[in-house]
Amino acid sequence: MQVLKAIRTRRSIGKTTDQVPTREQINLLLEAATWAPNHHLTIPWRFVVVAGDVRAEFGRITSASKLRRMQAEGRDITGEEEALIRKAFRAPVIIAVCVEPAENVPESDEIAAGAAATQNVLLAAHALGLAAIWRTGDGARDPDVVRWLGFSERAKVVGFVYVGYPAVTKERSKHIPFDQLTEWRGWGDDPGNGH
Repeated sequence: MQVLKAIRTRRSIGKTTDQVPTREQINLLLEAATWAPNHHLTIPWRFVVVAGDVRAEFGRITSASKLRRMQAEGRDITGEEEALIRKAFRAPVIIAVCVEPAENVPESDEIAAGAAATQNVLLAAHALGLAAIWRTGDGARDPDVVRWLGFSERAKVVGFVYVGYPAVTKERSKHIPFDQLTEWRGWGDDPGNGH
């Protein structure tokens, strides 16, 4: 699949079948991630692949922070834990993408590198015919989740990519053309003239 076509046709798909992608397919996604750009070649990204019954444990640890927030807001959490744990089963594979920031490099650079790696995962999944969706939420900002994943206190979770085979097709709900988001400087009156 050509890169530009993949970028235009990729969609976030959160509904998957129960069919589990192969280890080889997941390896290809992770390999794609490691080709992302990163400042000073720090290679900050780290991955944890969660599948099978371990998803229940993942669901418990990631839901705990949301439950704490809901309680602090005075909301009723009856039945919420079970519902949140079920979310961990919305796809057969979850890839946690984290960054371990290097010393003397701005943390924002490292997080940007992790985001680029995550986009590579999404594009590679699309190229392989897999469904993928990038999620964050309370769990991505919870130190307990970072510890459960086995990373240092300095590590940041960039997101959780849920991967499987698509159960639905999805059209893009909104797209704003680049020319409505771009200001041209130093290109003269005609941005298409190349100088």
